[in-house]
Amino acid sequence: MSSALIWIIIGVVLIISELLATSIVAVFLGIGAIITGILLQLGWIESSTAQYLVFGSVSLLMLITARGKFKRWFRGFTADEGEHGMVFQKDLGERVTVHTDFNQGAGRVILNGVQWDAYSDDGLKKGDVAWVVRNEGIQLKVSKIKPIQ
Repeated sequence: MSSALIWIIIGVVLIISELLATSIVAVFLGIGAIITGILLQLGWIESSTAQYLVFGSVSLLMLITARGKFKRWFRGFTADEGEHGMVFQKDLGERVTVHTDFNQGAGRVILNGVQWDAYSDDGLKKGDVAWVVRNEGIQLKVSKIKPIQ
């Protein structure tokens, strides 16, 4: 197996490992290894010193210039602990349509076009109108009586 192929394989493994690590470092090391392998295959570099120099320089340059941008893309949005309550509270008092008959206090309702699992102390039948009393993340508590806000 040629040295160029080894560099390219190492680069691919590093990039794939980033999916597990999410530190946004291995991907740049992987890119450095792949570029080193390509330059080696093209014959632009030959000595092991040149290989390590290209690998280190490309990886370091990528880390310094692009890591911040990539990190923002991969991290996503994280809500503060207090934000979750705000999201759940916005549904309070909203009107829902009962989608399935409630059996032993549990059934399904439609809120804003989306079906939700729900529970209620009231005997609700398909087609009835109810109101959101509480939002517990993936389940709503509903009532026949509109809550006072």
